[in-house]
Amino acid sequence: MSSQADGAPIAPAALQRAAEWMARLWAEDASVADADACAAWRAAHPEHERAWARLQRFARQFDALPREVARGALAPVQRRATGRRRALQLLGLIAAGGGTALLAHESGLWQRMGMGSDYRTVVGETRAIVLADGTQVVLDTASAIDVRYNAGERRIVLRAGAILVTSAHENAAVYRPLLVATPQGTATALGTRFSVRLDDGVSQVAVFQGAVALQPARAGAESLHLQAGQRAGYTRQDVQDVASVEDSAAAWAQGSLVAERMRLDDLLAELGRYRHGVLRCDESIAGLRVTGVYTLRDTDRSLANLTLSLPVQLRYRTRYWVSVGPRQAS
Repeated sequence: MSSQADGAPIAPAALQRAAEWMARLWAEDASVADADACAAWRAAHPEHERAWARLQRFARQFDALPREVARGALAPVQRRATGRRRALQLLGLIAAGGGTALLAHESGLWQRMGMGSDYRTVVGETRAIVLADGTQVVLDTASAIDVRYNAGERRIVLRAGAILVTSAHENAAVYRPLLVATPQGTATALGTRFSVRLDDGVSQVAVFQGAVALQPARAGAESLHLQAGQRAGYTRQDVQDVASVEDSAAAWAQGSLVAERMRLDDLLAELGRYRHGVLRCDESIAGLRVTGVYTLRDTDRSLANLTLSLPVQLRYRTRYWVSVGPRQAS
């Protein structure tokens, strides 16, 4: 019989069953009966609860990653198996062997997830730093950067998440451009305050002061200058979707989310970036419009405030599993 110490090996069968329960509770048709049955299984034996806790910690490591990176980690598993259930079963077996770090390293994610980066934040954290030249950078939730200053340029490499940059005046004898590099290309500051965010295969840039030159990575791709009050996304091929942006779009740097007739499902998706676990929105209320200022430092409070202004209610299965649905008549 194995030791009950937290780091002791856990029976693979228990971890596999815990993974199956997790997959079931993450499914779109999960019910209260499913949650009750899982709770009964966990209570049936101490080893079950240890397996559940071990897998929860393992899953939260992926939850700390930007969603596109987490999907990349699971893609090879999902190609060999059927759906999220099989993926989580394999994660359970990996956790049984203590292979968390090995998985991240061998799948090429160690640097992408920001674990070895110069500066990084975890889910729900923002962090302000000042670089050697006086440039100010605020890292958003689950974000990571490397700083590569040399004699020819001031390069910030965005590995994950999002940043808000306020560029400093260059005092070196030879001017060095300040730029933010992403997998899609570069955004070069022209005396400015701007944000860069990594999404699925797209870098999103918003300019609040000055101007920014966007240069997609593809050889020969056309560059584009964004002026203050503009935002755009760009891929490796081109710049797309130029639109206007309000200063309030940078309110996350002060811990706030400003919504102006935002769809409820979009607002919940944004709040979900700042909390661990699952935050679901019922399709019947997804299109409700929300206006207000919501704290990102206490997302439970923000969720509770939604119930004061909208006909919705919250259902907490656990602290990390929340559904927002239509308010039921009493």
